[in-house]
Amino acid sequence: MKKRMLIMLAAVGLLFGGIFGFQIFKMQMIKKSMASQKAPPVTVSTLTASIQPWQPELKAVGTLRAVRGVDVTAEIAGLVRTINFKSGGAAKVGQVLVQLNADSDIAQLHASEAAAELARTVYERDKKQFAVKAVSQAVLDADAADLKSKRAIAAEQAALVAKKTIRAPFTGRLGITTVNPGQYLNPGDKVVTLQSLDSLYADFYLPQQQLANLSLGQKIVVTTDSYPGRSFAGKITSINPKVDPDTRNVQVEATIANPGHVLLPGMFASVQVEAGKIQKYLTVPQTAVAFNPYGETVFVVQQGEKGADGKAGLIAKQVFVTTGGTRGDQVAILKGIKEGDVVVTAGQLKLKNGSTVLINNQVVPRNEQNPQPKDE
Repeated sequence: MKKRMLIMLAAVGLLFGGIFGFQIFKMQMIKKSMASQKAPPVTVSTLTASIQPWQPELKAVGTLRAVRGVDVTAEIAGLVRTINFKSGGAAKVGQVLVQLNADSDIAQLHASEAAAELARTVYERDKKQFAVKAVSQAVLDADAADLKSKRAIAAEQAALVAKKTIRAPFTGRLGITTVNPGQYLNPGDKVVTLQSLDSLYADFYLPQQQLANLSLGQKIVVTTDSYPGRSFAGKITSINPKVDPDTRNVQVEATIANPGHVLLPGMFASVQVEAGKIQKYLTVPQTAVAFNPYGETVFVVQQGEKGADGKAGLIAKQVFVTTGGTRGDQVAILKGIKEGDVVVTAGQLKLKNGSTVLINNQVVPRNEQNPQPKDE
């Protein structure tokens, strides 16, 4: 009985051992088969790295402000009699915008002028009397003082009457007004905004580290999303002598031309400052660079080893690079590759060092210095 059990156990052991051995053999054969098969090539797009002129730039965001802009207000209280402009229209310097009711003030002015004229007549008469010793010097001095006082009162009243006429302080474009005839204005009430649009200020901030790269007269280029594809040239006209202690930024003011008055005060703008002389850098599209915590890398396409058929395929080699500044779609490469290297610009996610590649440049990433939005 025991002998029979031993024989059965031995048979079962041989059976399982054979099955296990067959599985190991099968797995080894699969591994050899997979190792003998080459991975299919990865389709990528490429670009030849080239040296291009590079204008160093400082970028910032800013706000446009009128060189001369003001909210026209009433200096003194009064009732609006007439409005002599249309909302959105143009105004010339000195043009009457609003006339306030000044009837009582004009009447008071006439009374003051009459009193001043009487004081002048008295002074002239007493001056003749003084010549013949008919009046004293004290009387003549009192007459002169009274004349000056009356003339001052008349001048004050004339200034008050003039303030009832609200004029444009400079030439510009008027805004929208909500003032109507018959409305009572208090001192400081806004009548309409007036903005001179021939040229504008662009106010922006840059880090204090860039102070050495800033100077008066430096050229800038302003763009705004209101006019895609259009740029406006200008130059730096003022640099704030104080750095903001909270942000460590310095305020810069630039003056830009505004042909056609298309730009308006208060608009958001992107500012590019030309900083330094034009240099030459090796450039590639930013899509070609993989930014990693351990460094930036690119894939360079090279000739691989010849196969059994005597032909050599293309392989991708991963190399570390040192990047510089960026502009548009491009990034400057300071170290790692040389001019003429074929760099992978798309398809890197499927690559590893030594992967076989197939180049297809029918669709390639953009590589423009100043890309502009396009409706496609």
